[in-house]
Amino acid sequence: MTYLAMNVLLAVVWGALWGSLAPIDLAGGFLFGFASLWFGRLLVGRDEDARYFRALPQAAVLLVYFIKELVKSCLMVARDCIAREPGLHPAIVRMPIGPKSDLEIFILANLITLTPGTLTLDVAEDRSFLVIHSIYAEDAAALVADLKSGMEHRVREVFR
Repeated sequence: MTYLAMNVLLAVVWGALWGSLAPIDLAGGFLFGFASLWFGRLLVGRDEDARYFRALPQAAVLLVYFIKELVKSCLMVARDCIAREPGLHPAIVRMPIGPKSDLEIFILANLITLTPGTLTLDVAEDRSFLVIHSIYAEDAAALVADLKSGMEHRVREVFR
């Protein structure tokens, strides 16, 4: 059984013991289960399965970063929707990418698309770059650098 499956099972057991399967109780059970599995792994000395214990906190960091970027870009788009002279500079840019697995590219492309003001148009057949449309691409190099140092870096951290 994988650590994720055990963690979900512990969260459900936690909720059953508390008599509530509310999302907040399951989240608390998930955190408790994560801590229990982590300490158990340390006691047993199984360090070869440590990937789960690195990936889950990195996924939480990615989620927080994405929510911050989502709110920031929503406010920018809303401001430009009501402004007399919106500061739009639409452009299509090519962004070289490091991730090569289908899942990493899928997550990166969809996170970019879910962020207001940006849209992933295409993935190169050789998986070397994404084609992205942005309404805020006054400086294409800065846009690409921001996406690479922000979103792409965090997606890669989850899977490395």
